[in-house]
Amino acid sequence: MQYAKLERVGKVAILTVNRPQALNALNAEVLTDIASTLDLLTRGDRCLVITGAGEKAFVAGADIALMRNQNKTEAMTFARMGSDLFRRIEQLQIPVIAAVNGYALGGGFELALACDIRLSSENAVFALPEVTLGIIPGFGGTQRICRTLGESLAKELLFTGRKMKAQEALSCGLVNRVFAPEALMSGAIDLATDIAANAPIAIRAAKAAANLCAETSLETGLEAALHLYVGCYETQDQQNAMSAFVEKRKPEPFEDR
Repeated sequence: MQYAKLERVGKVAILTVNRPQALNALNAEVLTDIASTLDLLTRGDRCLVITGAGEKAFVAGADIALMRNQNKTEAMTFARMGSDLFRRIEQLQIPVIAAVNGYALGGGFELALACDIRLSSENAVFALPEVTLGIIPGFGGTQRICRTLGESLAKELLFTGRKMKAQEALSCGLVNRVFAPEALMSGAIDLATDIAANAPIAIRAAKAAANLCAETSLETGLEAALHLYVGCYETQDQQNAMSAFVEKRKPEPFEDR
């Protein structure tokens, strides 16, 4: 695949959007390669980090040169492609960390919003500038930004298209941590490794339960989370870990069963 690559560090998978000559801008070929790279994930991958190639951009939006001459049918096809892919990323059973290494504009910001956790470099810049181009975000960003930042700030960013730098993103909770550019990937891998060390069945259940917050009523979410909790008691990992805790001994590595 030309525009996306997959590497692994232990049980952490790293997906790099690989079109640095165009600041990793998204077109149909890039979206297809990202989707094909996701197909390569295995049960042994306990956490996924997504980043962009090069030093300037995570993903600097969709390819405007491609988009400007699209008719409504073509625009729908492209938007549906990106929206479905980002929904797939959001619904992966394993946690997904965005390591935002520079510009995350338009579709790039939407990709980061589809991830569970966002880390950024000090030079990261976030924006949804679509209204300055006569459109709105097409890959689900209008929905996710309101759920992530709250309605008022989200609408300000959507209506103005203004840029948000890393420290503001940290202060409003958009990103969890800010790193020096050279430390971003090691920080992301360290966090992913910490996650990957925990019980994988429990992590999958925790993500499924947490995702219900934005998608169901409280009553429905509470009931579904209860069943996810009880389901963990059917696992060997739970039995081994609790036995080790009670017996005051170091637990064995989790086996995903």
